[in-house]
Amino acid sequence: MQQPLKLYNTIKREVQVFEPFHAPYVGMYVCGPTVYGDAHLGHARAAITYDLLYRYLSHSGYRVRYVRNITDVGHLENDADDGEDKIVKKARLEELEPMEVVQFYINRYHEFIGKLNVLPPGIEPLASGHIIEQIQIIEKIFDAGFAYESNGSVYFDVLAYSKKYHYGELSGRVLEDLLSFTRELDGKQDKRNSFDFALWKKAGPEHIMKWPSKWSTGFPGWHLECSAMSIKYLGDVIDIHGGGMDLIFPHHECEIAQSKAAIGYDTVRYWVHMNMITIDGQKMSKSLGNFITLEELFTGNHKLLEKAYSPMSVRFFILQAHYRSTLDFSNSALQASEAGLQKIFSAVKALPSLIANGPGNDYVKTIQQKCYNALNEDLNSALLIAEIYEAVRLVNSVKEGHRNISPDDLDLLKDIFSTFVSGILGLTEENSDIHSGLVDDLINILLNLRQEVKLKKDFQTSDKIRDELAGIGVWVKDRKDGFEWGMEKGT
Repeated sequence: MQQPLKLYNTIKREVQVFEPFHAPYVGMYVCGPTVYGDAHLGHARAAITYDLLYRYLSHSGYRVRYVRNITDVGHLENDADDGEDKIVKKARLEELEPMEVVQFYINRYHEFIGKLNVLPPGIEPLASGHIIEQIQIIEKIFDAGFAYESNGSVYFDVLAYSKKYHYGELSGRVLEDLLSFTRELDGKQDKRNSFDFALWKKAGPEHIMKWPSKWSTGFPGWHLECSAMSIKYLGDVIDIHGGGMDLIFPHHECEIAQSKAAIGYDTVRYWVHMNMITIDGQKMSKSLGNFITLEELFTGNHKLLEKAYSPMSVRFFILQAHYRSTLDFSNSALQASEAGLQKIFSAVKALPSLIANGPGNDYVKTIQQKCYNALNEDLNSALLIAEIYEAVRLVNSVKEGHRNISPDDLDLLKDIFSTFVSGILGLTEENSDIHSGLVDDLINILLNLRQEVKLKKDFQTSDKIRDELAGIGVWVKDRKDGFEWGMEKGT
């Protein structure tokens, strides 16, 4: 019997059985990128982690509404309430309109994340397209008594909120500690307390991205957009909210406070956070010079890279670690992933040539069950891949004549690779020819027909098929249990 899906819920600090609020419908909101630079390894891990969850929920029969936002306004430098907007700063440096910067990097994000075979979300809202909804949230927070205006800006009153609700329940921060250790910020004189955060900022004359409101002409705080857009598209109760662990505080902590202040109760049931990527043991950072974009990974154009790595190698590298563990990038780790992935693809390629002539047993069913168990135990892709390697060993054993397999078990084995490798893990073999999969299928059909004519002792036709294939660069090797084939280099 298959066990239920369990996920680590950050706010409860434990692994819990996943039970959607309105099964079979699932609402999932994930914090997307702030589009002022190219997508990097961190973006890739986030996109692949929630793509895996999205794929598995869909495979499990849930109807998932997947929302992943784009931040294009309000995200200030150092994630603070004062300073320059990251996108506006980029636009100023490049002498562009802010929305030119936004559109350019949205296109780039889609291009490079798409190469990783990440499925697009159902809805991808922009913060700048939901200013009205964000103003409405602020008005509700005012009505609840948890906001105040100061010099045209609006701030969330954390102390007032804490008298009724628990501020810090997600991150474990203690309000008294925040009061003692929060560093002084520029513009703090507008706030009652340093840990209060902006809901609306009055824009200076130099600020390009700004909108009218009853408080001032300005722009929304960074945290507000996710409350407004998740509630708009998923309702007051959201099943899953995802994002990196670096967003737990302050972003998600503030989001919880805003939403609860406006709605009156918790809006998110499961907080699912993925861990960070380090490079050779150091946190990935532009200031350290170890920041690697996806374009640099795919081209090899970075001083830390020994070579270019394919998108599928990068995807497999990320999936080989559990999403809640730290993932350390190194050339040797990526090269090991590259080699490991090819072993899986070689097994997939060998499947059509296997001969099923043995009795059935429960071994293949056990592999399948363990694959599901791995995913159901907090989406453990690392353990899933270990089980897929067990299936690879079985394929190789049958191929080399060391083991027999029944027709039903062979069909199940093929289903394991189709379901888990390409369907759920999203790993597909790359080839410059977009019709390569069709070509492989056609060659296997020809060679299976060749096997049939050989059994009928029509060796003339058998040799003709082999020679014709050799003429287009396809070599064929006969084995006692079938055949194998490949293409000459340059074909």
